[in-house]
Amino acid sequence: MNRFLAFILKEFRHIYRDRRTMLILFGMPVVQVLLFGYVLTNEVKDANIAVLDAAKDEASTRLINKLVSSGYFRIGQTLQSEAELEPAFQTGKIKLALLFPPDFGHDLDHQGRAQIQLIGDASDPNTATTLINYANAIILGYQQERIAASRDVRPALIHSETRMRYNPEQKAVFNFVPGVITLILMLVSAMMTSITLAREKELGTMEILLVSPLKPIQIVLGKAAPYLVLSFLNAALVVFIGIMVFGMPMRGSFLLLGLECFLYMFVALSLGILISTKAKTQLTALFVSALSLMMPTIILSGFMFPRESMPVPLQVIGTIFPATWFIPIIKGVMIKGVGLSYIWKETLILIGMAVIFIGVSIRNFKSRLE
Repeated sequence: MNRFLAFILKEFRHIYRDRRTMLILFGMPVVQVLLFGYVLTNEVKDANIAVLDAAKDEASTRLINKLVSSGYFRIGQTLQSEAELEPAFQTGKIKLALLFPPDFGHDLDHQGRAQIQLIGDASDPNTATTLINYANAIILGYQQERIAASRDVRPALIHSETRMRYNPEQKAVFNFVPGVITLILMLVSAMMTSITLAREKELGTMEILLVSPLKPIQIVLGKAAPYLVLSFLNAALVVFIGIMVFGMPMRGSFLLLGLECFLYMFVALSLGILISTKAKTQLTALFVSALSLMMPTIILSGFMFPRESMPVPLQVIGTIFPATWFIPIIKGVMIKGVGLSYIWKETLILIGMAVIFIGVSIRNFKSRLE
């Protein structure tokens, strides 16, 4: 029995001395609790809204101020006409629009009723529904305040007309299918390429590559090329399933969507190659790629939870993951039908990521050549 207890004590000492094991045992749970605690919420805060105030009277101003002071909304754009509404939604920065008619305050004071339009961006139906519910609750509270402050005036009623743009039926697949496509392409592309150079090291064939006349950039790109072709076919299949099986719309250009998918997959492949240059075994490469890409892609990219609700540090961390920039692209092209003029910023960021990942991979590969 004493030998057995001594053996258990020895194992405890081994675990205590292994920093990686201690990090997995205690570091990962802490990180996961903090991430899920801050991110897993249906509450939406500081959502950008567009306001078209044709009335510009005291009633509309007070209602707008009440909406903004609630903490759920902030004015992202002030519209001058309804013609500016569609471009505002297509940028992806506006989640909700409020339209006040010219006689809003007059109708409220003299007729006892007025109308306001609430238009949500239903490409993300959960967020749109939540924001409209918030807005209706604040409008109801505003009405109750007016009733309490004006006992001699008959109760005023504000009727809110709700419209859902891009997704009138509020189908959840409009949000989840683009996110799932993004996740699948990232994991398949990055995980498959992450084992390429690691496999060479594990099988002992790295020496053949080292003495070959090929340059490091040729080896790196040569390793990525077959997976890029196969991943592109995979992307076409996934998009086809999304359209034919789940009824996803395709309002934009197939050519633009194909080029953007090609770029995103190249970024994912470049990231996989980068992981491969550091990992010594295939198992390590798979573990690192799955752990470092799957959870951030699901949680921090805006796939399942609105980024506006996250603390600022988590929003900043989320910007380093390619999926954060690809989700607005695929939603914009497929659901909103936008062109390159609306997604050029995200496209340039993905191009920059690809250049950085490939450059660092080549540098790491050169260090082994020496």
